[in-house]
Amino acid sequence: MILIVDDDVAVRTSLLFFLKQEGFLANAVASPKEALQEINKEHPELVLLDMNFSIDTSGKDGLSLLKKIKKISNQITVILISGWGSVPLAVEGIKLGAYDFVTKPWDNKTLLNTIKSSIGSSKVKKTKTNKLKREDLDKTYNFENIIGKSQGFLSILETVGNISKTDAPVLILGESGTGKEVIAEAIHKNSLRLNQAFVKVNMGGIPETLFESEMFGHKRGAFTDAKYDRVGRFELANKGSIFLDEIGDLSLNSQVKLLRVLQDKTYAVVGDSRTKKSDVRVICATNRDLEDMLSKNLFREDLFYRLNLITIYLPPLRERTEDVPELTTYFLNKTKEVYGFNSIEISDNALKWLSKLKFYGNIRELKNLIERTALIYKKGILEIEHFKNQLQNNITKTDKTKLPTPGKMSMDEIEKNMIIKTLEHFNHNISKVANALGLSRGALYRRLEKYDIRVLKN
Repeated sequence: MILIVDDDVAVRTSLLFFLKQEGFLANAVASPKEALQEINKEHPELVLLDMNFSIDTSGKDGLSLLKKIKKISNQITVILISGWGSVPLAVEGIKLGAYDFVTKPWDNKTLLNTIKSSIGSSKVKKTKTNKLKREDLDKTYNFENIIGKSQGFLSILETVGNISKTDAPVLILGESGTGKEVIAEAIHKNSLRLNQAFVKVNMGGIPETLFESEMFGHKRGAFTDAKYDRVGRFELANKGSIFLDEIGDLSLNSQVKLLRVLQDKTYAVVGDSRTKKSDVRVICATNRDLEDMLSKNLFREDLFYRLNLITIYLPPLRERTEDVPELTTYFLNKTKEVYGFNSIEISDNALKWLSKLKFYGNIRELKNLIERTALIYKKGILEIEHFKNQLQNNITKTDKTKLPTPGKMSMDEIEKNMIIKTLEHFNHNISKVANALGLSRGALYRRLEKYDIRVLKN
């Protein structure tokens, strides 16, 4: 068993989650007194020990507890953890019998290697792999409108339930269409903030020049077009949760401003000299590889570690094939409910066939296919051929307009050109344009403003 000793509930939650994901039996306590009681009772093989349990950051608390642990049993391996790490402190801890010294924020791979090398993976008691049941999870947590019974997905839901009650930031990773927003909302619904606001923000839809105004708000007259006071997203989410979707699309300048809020828990409204306190649970999501962006200096390391305390990875639908039939039935029933179709079903053969498709657009693509097919046929039994027809009809015809040679146009120019072409195609119908581009109406309007694109009235 591995015992975590740290007075920060977010750190305890994060380490417990990580270690249990890796298959280790682990427990966590908040104080030296609780640690000694647990050690005498459970005799852990390894202790992950925080150095500081008071305002004093000298590491004396941790070193004192380390001595007491070694007196109880010299066979217990101790790894020291501290946000105030220094070489002299590490040396002193190792002289007293600690195996190694890790600083916060830690790298999970490095920490795992340190744990394995310190006591050997064979010596660590592993958790029993009890089969999870959806019914048991639903008795404890609110997972309404979340579909799936595969063991891998149930493990994710169990994690969501376990971490929801803390205020630790959560980073949700996964391909587009895997349900990141749904999971973010589930975290909020199962948290102590469930009766407060859940504010969604598409970070990719906010121009860098409007970031502070959008996130922190502005006062009337703060800049030329500020004709009225605006309440920012952080204030709207006060006491609740804020979901920062597509966090990987945030510019480096905007990342600095976001980091400041997360570190200081305060922000300033544009045009106001006073600061406001921020009391929000931060949940982020992206389909981008943030670690790759780190290596290319496209994402700040300090912000990454601030957001990456607890990470949830959502697998693509092609890795959840056993959940496809249930998802298909759910979307078909929803479509029947919305459009009043009572006499349409799906055959077992069609369900099996759908389960074998790759669905690179994931759950979103499956949902669209089911809805589109049901709307076309409206009644009877949907067979494989019905879905095949819709898949073929949905293949986009090759556009004769050639794309510009790489390097000839900037990303902004390409995006502007795409918006203009889509406006022309849909006769300037904003709802259809936003839907075709995969944007909310608000995000589209911000881009129209950014690129100074005129919209013709229908």
